[in-house]
Amino acid sequence: MKKIFAGNWKLFKSPAETRAFMSKFKEVMGSVTGEVVFFPSAISLEAACEAVKGSAIKIGVQNAYTQASGAFTGENSAQVVKELGGQYILIGHSERRSIFGETDALIADKVAYVQSLGLTPMLCIGETLQEREATHTFRVLETQLLLGLAKADKAKPIVVAYEPVWAIGTGKVATPEQVAETHTDVHSILTKMGFTAPILYGGSVKPDNAGQLIKQAHVSGFLVGGASLEVDSFQKIATV
Repeated sequence: MKKIFAGNWKLFKSPAETRAFMSKFKEVMGSVTGEVVFFPSAISLEAACEAVKGSAIKIGVQNAYTQASGAFTGENSAQVVKELGGQYILIGHSERRSIFGETDALIADKVAYVQSLGLTPMLCIGETLQEREATHTFRVLETQLLLGLAKADKAKPIVVAYEPVWAIGTGKVATPEQVAETHTDVHSILTKMGFTAPILYGGSVKPDNAGQLIKQAHVSGFLVGGASLEVDSFQKIATV
């Protein structure tokens, strides 16, 4: 299965900064063996799509609604993402769940709608520190997958990103053993559900730990936060 290296820029980088980054990253893209995807903020999406034309870099958006248009103030249209040349939609990130109150039911509708447009959903799952310490990780991830993929088409592409909530932006990283165990569990759950999907790891991934993490069972790449904001650091991660 091909490796996927994705960068989630969250609410960083203006359109001008986005164009400058893409110009530099295209110069080192030849060293990357897997697929590269960037998720800029919605305001910088068009700049990103224009900047990567003619290259192998893929673009997605960090969130999109379940309909193409309508009276949904502040939302993003996956149909517009498609028209701009984007190919991925990030769905169910822990910040969308915790800060903006997204439910598994809404996430399931988003996954199904994105697939219907021929785009690829990247579904984020992950447990909190409290849930891990209570040994509820497997149950939490199983529930998120069962509910989040309840309306998904098994015949269409989907990517799953496992991000332990306690390791996102905290500097804490799951140990290689924890990553291997959890990714094996996620792979087992997906297999039982009838899905075949790359499973990315996210959670304070940096150049100095990426090489070890990529070797773990069922790790098909990374969803990177802060380290994806700089060309050098992300290029090092994407060439492990």
